[in-house]
Amino acid sequence: MALTGRTALLAALGSLPVGILAPSWTGLLAVNAPLSLAILCDYALAAPVRTLQFTRSGDTTVRLGDGAEVQLTVTNPSRRRLRARLRDAWPPSSWLTGTEHAASRHTLDIPAGERRRVTTLLRPTRRGDRRAERVTVRSYGPLGLAARQGNHHVPWTVRVLPPFTSRKHLPSRLARLRELDGRTSVLTRGEGTEFDSLRAYVPGDDTRSIDWRATARQSAVAVRTWRPERDRHILLVLDTGRTSAGRVGDVPRLDAAMDAALLLTALATRAGDRVDLLAHDRRTRAQVRGRAAGEVLSAMVTAMAPLEPELVETDVRSLSATALASAPRRSLIVLLTSLDAAPVEEGLLPALPQLTQRHTVLVAAVADPHIEEMAGARGTVDAVYEAAAAAQAQAQRRRTAEQLQRHGVVVVDATPDNLAPALADAYLALKAAGRL
Repeated sequence: MALTGRTALLAALGSLPVGILAPSWTGLLAVNAPLSLAILCDYALAAPVRTLQFTRSGDTTVRLGDGAEVQLTVTNPSRRRLRARLRDAWPPSSWLTGTEHAASRHTLDIPAGERRRVTTLLRPTRRGDRRAERVTVRSYGPLGLAARQGNHHVPWTVRVLPPFTSRKHLPSRLARLRELDGRTSVLTRGEGTEFDSLRAYVPGDDTRSIDWRATARQSAVAVRTWRPERDRHILLVLDTGRTSAGRVGDVPRLDAAMDAALLLTALATRAGDRVDLLAHDRRTRAQVRGRAAGEVLSAMVTAMAPLEPELVETDVRSLSATALASAPRRSLIVLLTSLDAAPVEEGLLPALPQLTQRHTVLVAAVADPHIEEMAGARGTVDAVYEAAAAAQAQAQRRRTAEQLQRHGVVVVDATPDNLAPALADAYLALKAAGRL
């Protein structure tokens, strides 16, 4: 039995002698029998908590930063009216800081044999699966002097998906893709590897594009136009090892890599290419293969949602072997990893010949914008030392990138805000150059 605040107020007003504060109910009954009897009756008339029935419904997925609504239906099968306070408990990351109390607590008034529905609004602050913990109900008597309390486990899971903030860059990249693909009124000359159509020659066109047979059949000089090849295979490889756990700005490197991978997926599927996903460190953490163009983006978002960095050193040999098995024919392998010197020199460089022998390899890495700020700092002794350290770090990343480029690897090194559009631009450049 739980005493309520109203009972405490009666004690404060003098309705109860000091003896009410005794720890045992025996002492309470001996001191003030009439009020004690009222409390016991109130407790007896409170609707039982154990027999309550619960069902859930509502959202099962939500993008990070958006809100999700989960409904909880409470059925009161007893013969007593339920007057209660309910707490729908979820992990702390299910709400913005300071909003949990208002969002998770509800007031219930359910007549006997009826049901009511309450809605809990979640606004998660982290990716992954958020699972309901327990439902706590405190049922009050009609006088509000005493209450029954109990817990129920009502399972429900809401998967928090990556936010895909780089979606805003998609329209501009699609416009460039349409230009490459010959769907705009101005065709870019000499780009791509698949023949598209013939058009009249204009000054400035590459003479190697002139189709002499077509020219002989008509009075005007005709040139060939080209478009990027379609149905190419792209394998996105997320390195989920320890280097992906480092926070750059406000997010882990892994989250920035995911956002870039989603933009490239959306762009490549519009270009007619097939995109697969592999997340790996010492073992495969997630994989998406063989999905249709209309399904691949949602499948990747769902697969990425529960991924977390693993605090282990990535086994590059295992990653390389798994990537080769996932790309049996010539493909573009996009490795989203770190440009730290030690992991690249000791792990990635020895494995590159196997990858570059059959495939085009692109390495995308997240640069720390704070390093750029430090490199430009001046004015104090500490600032000069920080600038020197930043310059040294930048020089090391450039040397590491040059090592990869000497092996034929395309390198994209950009800050979290710029990585996604920079990776999309690199993909379009490979299309335009006929390397994909």
